[in-house]
Amino acid sequence: MDRPELRNIGIIAHIDAGKTTFSERMLYYADVIHRMGEVHEGAATMDFMPEEQARGITIASACISFPWRDCIVNLVDTPGHVDFTVEVERCLRVLDAAVGIFCAVSGVEPQSETVWKQADSFGIPRLAVVNKMDRPGACFAAVLDDMRRRLGACPLAVTVPLGEGEEFRGVLDVVRQEALLFDAREQGRTVTRFPFGEEEAALAAPWREALLDTLSLEDDLLLECCLSGADIPPEMLDAALRRATLARRITPVFAASALRNTGVQPVLDAVCRYLPAPRDIPPQQAVDAATGEENPLPSDPAGPACALVFKVSMGGGRKTLFLRLYSGSVREGDRLLNSAGGREGRVMRLFRLRADRRENLERAEAGDIVAVQGFKDAQTGDTLCSPGTRLMLERLRDWRPVISLAFEPKNSEEGEKLDAALEAFRAEDPTLVVETEESSGRRIVSGMGELHLEILADRMRREWNVAPRVGNPQVIRRECAATTAEGRGEFDRELGDKPHYGYAEVRVFPLGRGEGVTTAFAPDAYRVDEWRRSLVAAAEQGARDACWSGPSGLEVTDTAVLITSIRRRADGLCTEAGMHAAAQQAARTALEKAGSLRLEPIMRLDLAVPEDFLGATLALLGVRQAKIEEMDDHAGQKLIRALAPMHALFGFAGALRSATQGRAGLIMQFLRFDAAL
Repeated sequence: MDRPELRNIGIIAHIDAGKTTFSERMLYYADVIHRMGEVHEGAATMDFMPEEQARGITIASACISFPWRDCIVNLVDTPGHVDFTVEVERCLRVLDAAVGIFCAVSGVEPQSETVWKQADSFGIPRLAVVNKMDRPGACFAAVLDDMRRRLGACPLAVTVPLGEGEEFRGVLDVVRQEALLFDAREQGRTVTRFPFGEEEAALAAPWREALLDTLSLEDDLLLECCLSGADIPPEMLDAALRRATLARRITPVFAASALRNTGVQPVLDAVCRYLPAPRDIPPQQAVDAATGEENPLPSDPAGPACALVFKVSMGGGRKTLFLRLYSGSVREGDRLLNSAGGREGRVMRLFRLRADRRENLERAEAGDIVAVQGFKDAQTGDTLCSPGTRLMLERLRDWRPVISLAFEPKNSEEGEKLDAALEAFRAEDPTLVVETEESSGRRIVSGMGELHLEILADRMRREWNVAPRVGNPQVIRRECAATTAEGRGEFDRELGDKPHYGYAEVRVFPLGRGEGVTTAFAPDAYRVDEWRRSLVAAAEQGARDACWSGPSGLEVTDTAVLITSIRRRADGLCTEAGMHAAAQQAARTALEKAGSLRLEPIMRLDLAVPEDFLGATLALLGVRQAKIEEMDDHAGQKLIRALAPMHALFGFAGALRSATQGRAGLIMQFLRFDAAL
């Protein structure tokens, strides 16, 4: 594969913005599929899980490769529901660019804002599509204003709608000054282009003027052409758009209605014209595990192999790793080192991804996204590299679950099947946490939300034929130090016929919300030249381990642990086990003296409610202990942003549907652990 022709892109959006429908049209026009499946019919290519088809939402990211023009596009369709935001983040970590889909009526919705900011954090260029232009109330200009106000983006229209709502019938190409009509009899496959007439020119004029004004600031030659009144060739505008897009100074925007098969092909053309190939992005930085030095990884097939595992699938009972290959090349039979565990494995099979199908590959090169089998111990976030190099790419961010369910097997045989199922699900989804209650035998499974765990239970029944009793959802709580306090710990005993000793003094004090746990040594805690590094590390680890269970038995967060002194015994004895135990004891004593504040998940609620149901919605929020932070009007609806404790929100989505006759939209997202509002 010619690397400059490769594009690694993701589709990101709020739930129900139409991203899977849009992806389906991309595949149809690229001749990957010969019939477009609809989400509402449960037949979309990218939503192949039964749970996705039944609910009409994307739950797991799906990858597929297809050709367009002179490019090969690796497309990732990501979930839109907030419970699966982590899945979106893992995918964005390995993509070079993204296409954001926005509803022409609703504009920038809460989850759109979340995933857009995630893409900002990874520094990836984007295109934007204003979808559903055929719906009543659609307004292209309003969505662009929303993008400026809520996303801080600089949107530039490349295609604009020819009519809006029921009058939408095509798009106007502002760059080439052509009108595009899509033949409904051929499901939009045939595109007719013709030069602007008077009506089209008048509609496109303000958008073209805005395009030229912005791009001329980026390009001196283009500025000269604008000032001289000379004709500007489309190729010059394409080049300027590409430079500004790659620099993330602008976001090209396109009008479309995927369901009406209108406006999709111009977006595919723009993916090839304006978005980066792997060689266009800055080299990834990998850390040499032996020396600690950072090494840039140019996208070079001749370099050492280095790939990041961004997703794990256990389909068919075999572990399949989804990889982004940043450097080198990989063939079937090659040996690769898992830098996390230091163990080598062999690439038993190498695949090109086709949603739920796979195509065997002989070789993959730097920049590609592929799947491999043969690495039993690899997990999401691990780095696979050529033996002898042990390079490590930056790991994916950890997320803490906020809600748990108890699964109780009916007998020991079902318990074994339940454990096997949970082990497989944990391999796929690192946000799941599983614990076993020794006294009752119940498995406590924690996740990111009610839907997250509901999907887990459905898959357990379908894939593993396991249906344990399920308890009521429980909120995961934390605690933090209420005040500043000090503690001391001394450990002096024999373990395994060997004497061990350690002594530590610790001070704890509260931190701000969301800061987690920090451990550090006071400047005068010990003399560096008199202590082995392993003893110091053991003391710090002991202090950190004490925070796994605070005075109330909850995990400690938002607390600083400062080790103020460590000492040896009078005869000089000091061991790692002794220092770990002493520091752990000192930290626990300090935490007990400090007292604790119980914290619970505080959720951010974003609601879109028809005005007729505003009173009922506000009353419902009051009952659920919600604190309203903001209220606004948009597209004939009231937008409400509120905070509420998680324990008060069980069943809230169903109650809201009943109170608003199913016409309200809701996004519920974890914000922070905090005391009651």
